Amino acid sequence: MSSSEQALPVHATQAQQRVLERIAVQRERLRARRAARIQSQALAEVSAGDDADAPLLARTIAFTRQHPAAVAALAGVSHAHDNLAAAISSGSFGADGMVVAPCSMKSLAQIALSLNDNLLTRAADVVLKERRRLVLMVRESPLHLTHLRNMVAVTEMGGICCPPLPAFYLRPQTVGEVVDYSVARALDLIGVAHDIAPRWEGLAADAP
Repeated sequence: MSSSEQALPVHATQAQQRVLERIAVQRERLRARRAARIQSQALAEVSAGDDADAPLLARTIAFTRQHPAAVAALAGVSHAHDNLAAAISSGSFGADGMVVAPCSMKSLAQIALSLNDNLLTRAADVVLKERRRLVLMVRESPLHLTHLRNMVAVTEMGGICCPPLPAFYLRPQTVGEVVDYSVARALDLIGVAHDIAPRWEGLAADAP
């Protein structure tokens, strides 16, 4: 290349970008298949050595901690936390909304300040800029002033802060029912139909 020539930046065309996105999807599918095999092996191990007397919740938590790849395989698509090139990091990805569950105060702060150094906060930022529904199931107690200000900032940008608070007025009988109610509220907020939790139907006329 002569001194008078200049290297021009190469930008992918729309067709090339679509090809790259399809390649990324295929890679994620292959990763999911590998994770599914790990899940099958993990389930076989758990079935062989499972403590039937342990509570279901305790066994579920233990399985989740011991076999994260198997849990990820339950999702239709999963992405690495640091994969900023994933499809959901682009506004062109056709998502109706996003739920962050649970949402730590660190993630809340990053979203409030548009600090997009990981896929979770980048995807949340994309949802906000595209004027889509973002639900943050924030978890912390008690809250100090910066926590509250970050929630105000996200709310002003169009997000919804929805702490996973138990609805005791529905008289849940198990921990699972408490969890189901929080999940149901999040699904309601992004417009996903469900029947996993009862809805308030008002008090009967003769109720005390």
